[in-house]
Amino acid sequence: MVQHHKTPSQHNSSLFISPQMMTRKQDVFITPPNPQSNLFESPGSSSSSFYNIDNVSEPLRNNAAQGTAAAAEEPISRVQKLRLWRHEAFLQHQYSTAEYIGDKILSMTSDPNDAFWLAQVYFQTGNYLRVKSLLTTSPEYEQSVACRYLMAHSLIKLERWEDALDVLGETNPFSKESHQRPKITEYGVRFEASMCYLRGLIYANQNNYERAKDAYKEAVMVDVKCYEAFDELIKNDYLTPAEQWEFINYLNYSDADDNDELVKLLYTSRLSKYINVPKFEEAENILKDEYRLNSNNDLLLSRAQHAFVQCNFDQCLEICETILDKDPYNCNTLPYYISCLYELGGRNKLFLKAHQLAESHPTHPIAWQAIGIYYLSIKKVIEARKFLSKATLLNPNNGQAWIGFAHTFAMDGEHEQAISAYAFAARLFPGNHMPNMFLGMQHLQMNNVSLAEEYLLASHHICNSDPLLLNEIGVVYYHKNQLDRAEAYLQDALTAARFLNSESKIWISINANLGHVYRRAAQYDKALDCFNQALKMNHKNDGTILSAIGLVYLKINNPFKAIGLFHDALALAPDDPISNDLLKRALEANRDAHSAFSVYAGGNITDSHTLSASTSTQSKTYEPLRSFNPSKVGSSKIATVFEDESRDRRRDRSNDDASIAALAERLKEGEESSDEEVMDIESD
Repeated sequence: MVQHHKTPSQHNSSLFISPQMMTRKQDVFITPPNPQSNLFESPGSSSSSFYNIDNVSEPLRNNAAQGTAAAAEEPISRVQKLRLWRHEAFLQHQYSTAEYIGDKILSMTSDPNDAFWLAQVYFQTGNYLRVKSLLTTSPEYEQSVACRYLMAHSLIKLERWEDALDVLGETNPFSKESHQRPKITEYGVRFEASMCYLRGLIYANQNNYERAKDAYKEAVMVDVKCYEAFDELIKNDYLTPAEQWEFINYLNYSDADDNDELVKLLYTSRLSKYINVPKFEEAENILKDEYRLNSNNDLLLSRAQHAFVQCNFDQCLEICETILDKDPYNCNTLPYYISCLYELGGRNKLFLKAHQLAESHPTHPIAWQAIGIYYLSIKKVIEARKFLSKATLLNPNNGQAWIGFAHTFAMDGEHEQAISAYAFAARLFPGNHMPNMFLGMQHLQMNNVSLAEEYLLASHHICNSDPLLLNEIGVVYYHKNQLDRAEAYLQDALTAARFLNSESKIWISINANLGHVYRRAAQYDKALDCFNQALKMNHKNDGTILSAIGLVYLKINNPFKAIGLFHDALALAPDDPISNDLLKRALEANRDAHSAFSVYAGGNITDSHTLSASTSTQSKTYEPLRSFNPSKVGSSKIATVFEDESRDRRRDRSNDDASIAALAERLKEGEESSDEEVMDIESD
């Protein structure tokens, strides 16, 4: 007996379309009605025998099973043959044929189903006004949920948001009834869920992000198979990491029937990697082992996002290249790939990819974003701002482009504009920690330490494992002279940075800043260890680190060693005012030490002869881009203020010898000759 795959009559919300060959007479294209519920009236009508599968296909099944010539005696009707022709043309993208035949079918039947399929042809060819015009010609069409959905979608394409909302309604009109509806087997997405998704799109384009979030959540809760809404929630960071993990536990995975476990595991792999990493890894292992998805691009992308959150750009780039080898224009992977190239200095590859995207996807936001980031990498800020701005105009929900756009202002020292752009990104993406982190950085550079602390702690509440963020919080507490807390956060940053390679700028900055914490706490041995560690990692050598080491040697009364270090620092940066000022102090200290030595005729120099150097605030801004899931987009260098102990600690001398008094006077003059020193520390 020939098995017949019947499209269930209760399947009220999905459009059953499959290739139909005339040899497969037991199958038909239908938009099935739902006799069990009046929530979603199908575009079809019971008077059309084409949509009554039992009236049409049962004789065909019997004839096929009996193997007789009776099938020839029960041919499908003329209209049914035309509908098959229309569907075949539609599936093969022969839209002129589908439109021509569909128009004739509608004139013959006036069936809402036929109106719906003709409107589908108009929609696919971009004739959105014709969709609206067609579906409003009959009250019967307007009462059909499927026709209303398609009409609203067409109005959204025309950016007529209010009109589309009038068609859909501001809230889900079926919410109460849907809770009472018995479970029915469906293989597609319910129209109710799809309409909630469209409602979310409208609210997002009206900048009503809270209602957009609620609409997307409702869409997934109505039907877990509505991946479009789930994707919007996750990729736009509408939910915080904790909210994401809580949300997936509320979903009804039984809608997916036998694939309920698969759907839950796939959704879990998409969630934020800031928390519950063991659960993500467990889901990933099951998907690889039991479902054989180890080489699936989406699963690889989830692994790349995990590496990106850890700032492990090398591993993230390697995974992205694996994906792009199979799918060179995977738009979900490209933001992470581009950001990693920026972070790792891959300018040539970045230029090549931006050029390829400009040729192949000239109207896609990712092309303009790639061009903007390339210009940012070569320090052409104005050009970068122009292209990143265009990327945000093409897609206002593009988080990476918004943060990159804000970076262009930060790199130019335009803090107010940068803060405005970061604040807008923070409002758009409440589940992403980076906008608040960059807001904290900007306020720190403007010496608004309290505001900086507030924003950085808000970012830390979302993500507590970003080494860059932990480093910035440590710097804030250094400014507040809370050295114990500063040390704790910087040590946490070192722990979080264990995934980074040893040449990472973030790793170098953490060690350097921790060295300054120890220097201020008078733990000079630990300070030297940290500075030397940072110097080993920085193969290009850094004058600021050499100056910091020299300052420690001044503190431990070794001006001769300090002088050599300051000379090395000035060889790298001859115009550095900090190293110049510290060198003068070291030379004076060395000279005075020799004078004291000659006065005492070989006596020892006591601790009272040590130089008390003081530093104060000066900031230097560098704003590289880090996307971010990724995604994520950006890293920065901030000014770090290291102000030493008060100048009230003056050296007193009990000996009234004239030469000793002269020495004390020279030291006093030397200290007053420079009001303050600045130690500029990278914070990447």
